[in-house]
Order: sequence, then structure tokens, then C-alpha cells
Amino acid sequence: AEYISFQPSDFFSPTLYTGTGASNAITGVGFQPDFTWIKSRSSAYDHYLFDAARGVQKDIRANQTYVEGSSANYLTAFGADGFTVGSDSGVNINTGTFASWNWKAGTTSGLSGGTITPSAYSINTTSGFGVYAYTGTGANATIPHGLGVAPKLIMVKNLDNAQAWAVYHIDVGNTKRLTLNDTSVEATSAATWNDTSPTSTVFSIGTNSRVNTSGEDYIAYVWADVSGYSKIGSYTGNGNADGPFAYTGFRPAFILTKPSNNADTNNWSIYDFKRIGYNVNNESLFPDTADTETTTDDLDILSNGFKIRTTSSRVNGLNTNYVYMA
Repeated sequence: AEYISFQPSDFFSPTLYTGTGASNAITGVGFQPDFTWIKSRSSAYDHYLFDAARGVQKDIRANQTYVEGSSANYLTAFGADGFTVGSDSGVNINTGTFASWNWKAGTTSGLSGGTITPSAYSINTTSGFGVYAYTGTGANATIPHGLGVAPKLIMVKNLDNAQAWAVYHIDVGNTKRLTLNDTSVEATSAATWNDTSPTSTVFSIGTNSRVNTSGEDYIAYVWADVSGYSKIGSYTGNGNADGPFAYTGFRPAFILTKPSNNADTNNWSIYDFKRIGYNVNNESLFPDTADTETTTDDLDILSNGFKIRTTSSRVNGLNTNYVYMA
């Protein structure tokens, strides 16, 4: 393992809960989240994403192209040790089981530079994470991120127009994009990231409607590598039940994977160490579908990374490239 000067659980926490159908305060997160991603494990509801930059009660869906929604029955408050959800079934159906993935950011001032100034943001330089609300200009642009190092994963959603998600991953590169809400593989698009990699100060967007239509509002979630805490990388499948090992340098609390090439149109997958049975029974949820939790045996979560334990092409097709964030 690699040395870090902070507790990872102070900045990221997977927190499980059971729905009540009425106002429900979820505690035990360990901090006040600035980004909370909620998925029903037991019912086929969408993935609901909430953040402090846009404000409570406003959702977007990972598995949909929907515009931003608003409801007094969604996530209604961020609290010192978690969050409160209202009566909406997608986040709190009575007796339903839910997973939430929570990130702390917290710094909301001091950002400068770039050609588009975010209208609201919350960042954390220790954990290498930021969330940014901005308005498109329709012209090639740069957005300051304030993380101090170049990000390796960026997810952007148009809030005003039913556009697909745009995802930048360093191992897919700046000329291509992935799509969070579907199973498509990497697609070449110069107009998404302007063929320009993020720097230690800004990330670039082109003129594509997923990221930068004039006058339309957007949200961006941005992650960098932090040694010993987060790792954004890739591995190549071998099609063998004795699958590849991805070294992270720490025991992952959360793993997001996606086959990125080889025309392997297969799901994004999320694993975490709270929904764990025993290795190899790490349950998966799929960001691009409303499907309930599966109990397929995909991978082992280890002290210094994760090891694939299946021949499923979702995580281990022969010679297929898989991108991940852990």
C-alpha cells in the first residue's frame, strides 16, 4: 500500500440504507457529501445523482439522457453525517434496499482561470475531486478545476437538453468519448474535448451539444488520481476465469468499469466493499441501466487492487480494453 496523510473514508463513503417511503435521514456517511449517487438495489429504478453545486432536490440520471429534474421528494438535504431523502420511490421506496456512493468536496471559492467560470462548484484538492456547474458558450472553451493536477476522468451532463452523457477517460484519450448512459464503446469526437487533454489547471471542452451549447446549463464531475486513495486506469481482458489483476495500491472501496473498445457493447459496472459478500461474491450494479443488483461473481477486491474472476465479456473479454476508476 502507498502512504497517504488522510483517511480515505473522510472523502468517499459507500453507504447502504433501507427505504421508508417517508422522509428518511441517512447517517453513517462520515462527512457531509457534496455528490451523492443513489441506486435502488432491489427495484428497477434509475440511478439518481445529486450534488451541492446544483442544490438539493435536483436530480440527473446516470442511465438516462433526461434533463435535470426537480422534486421536493428527492434528496432534500445534505447533512453533517449524510443526507435526507424524501418519499420518492426511486430514492426511498418503503422496505427497498439502496446503495449510495458519497463524495466530499467542500471548497466553494477561490477558483480562477479558464474561459468559462463555473456558476457554482465544490472541490477538494486532497481527494482530487470536483463538481462544477457551468453555462455553455458554444465556442471552444476551458474550465478551471482547481485540483492542482490534471484530471483523468470527467463526466459531463447537459441539464437543459436531453443529451447523452459525455465521459473523458485518460486511457481513451482526448479525441474520443464514452457515454455513461449506454453501452456504446469509445467514439471519436473532436468537438467534445476539443482534442485537448486536461491540464493541472483547466479541462477543455469543444462545441458538442453534450458539453457546450450556448446558453445551456451543464454539470461536470471531475476526478484525478491521488496515490493511495484513487486510481483511474485500464486493463486488458484475457477471457480466462483467472482474469487480469488491476493494481491500485490500496483496497478499493468502489470500482467503476467499462469495456471501451473492440465493439464490446457491454455495461458499465459498479462494485463496492459494502455490498460485498465474500470474494468472489461482489455484487454489481450497472450505471447505464435501471436493473436491480446482480450477484454474478465478477471480481475479488484485494488489499492492493482487484482481480477479475470471470470470463464474462462485461469485464473480461479476450483482448478487450477496460477502463476503470477505483
